[in-house]
Amino acid sequence: MEDALQEIRARALSDIAAAGDLHTLETLRVGLVGRSGSVSVIGEQMKTVPKEQRPLFGKLLNDTRNSISAALEARQAQLVARCDAQAVSSIDITLPARLHPDPGALHPVTQMQDRVIQILRRLGFAMADGPDIDDEWHCFDALNTPADHPARNETDTYYLPDGQLLRTHTSTVQIRTMEKQPPPVRVICPGAAYRRDEVDATHLNQFNQIEGLYVAENVSLANLKGTLEYFLRELLGANTEIRFRPHFFPFTEPSFEVDAKLPGTNRWLELAGCGMVDPAVFEAINQRRGDNAFDPERVTGYAFGFGIDRLTMILTGTTDIRMLVENDLRYLQQFRQ
Repeated sequence: MEDALQEIRARALSDIAAAGDLHTLETLRVGLVGRSGSVSVIGEQMKTVPKEQRPLFGKLLNDTRNSISAALEARQAQLVARCDAQAVSSIDITLPARLHPDPGALHPVTQMQDRVIQILRRLGFAMADGPDIDDEWHCFDALNTPADHPARNETDTYYLPDGQLLRTHTSTVQIRTMEKQPPPVRVICPGAAYRRDEVDATHLNQFNQIEGLYVAENVSLANLKGTLEYFLRELLGANTEIRFRPHFFPFTEPSFEVDAKLPGTNRWLELAGCGMVDPAVFEAINQRRGDNAFDPERVTGYAFGFGIDRLTMILTGTTDIRMLVENDLRYLQQFRQ
């Protein structure tokens, strides 16, 4: 066993040093020191070691685990620093500032999206992105939406001449993420969505969403409930009352609508839809991937979605959603930070 530990340690340190991105590094971490990782598996064999050799073997096991954990942390810091450096590499810090007597500010929808992302990032969600123009498989078929569903009708969805469409939700990004990445998956997908709605005080034909997805082993409804309660109380206030109402979505089972009662009011506001990912969605992903990475007998997951524009209206007291897109400075100037 000592030789096996030495070999695992040497190979692990080499693989960690060669990891080129954070996803590869996380895969190594799970495979080495995760619950079923190679180091953990050897640790479970401690009971087979003769009693007089256990102190020596235990020390070697701890040293190996600590060395690997330290190498993982150091490599993660290097990769994060490299990503940060690449993000700002094109900024010219010698460029003189352009002073303006009437500086602008972030749009209130952008401010709200940034705030939502900050809270969800603290819960471990990574950002994911995808195209605004997509196909029916990613938008409907993979999400267990039947062919006769009203959302697939041309009166509800913008179809293009080539058969593609403007995505009706950012769930398409969740599907594309699972196509490319095996579990565990924990992502949020902010972006625009498009529907053939009549423009009025509460509807736009282009609006902003943020959706979340978490897939791994032993993900439960309790995890979903805890995540959304934490998120909404961070966003709306610690004393916010929250309730979950049974609902139906083709891609989750069970499904819920989430309401919140703002402190000091007696009115419930519908804020989000959510649920546990339907096994049919995992089966569609497996068929597309050509493997069984998302085996519904092994993994579970939850998904949720918010309308950023609606949250903005609620928290700013905006009564007409059209005010968010009309670029009226009399309205926008109050949101300067």
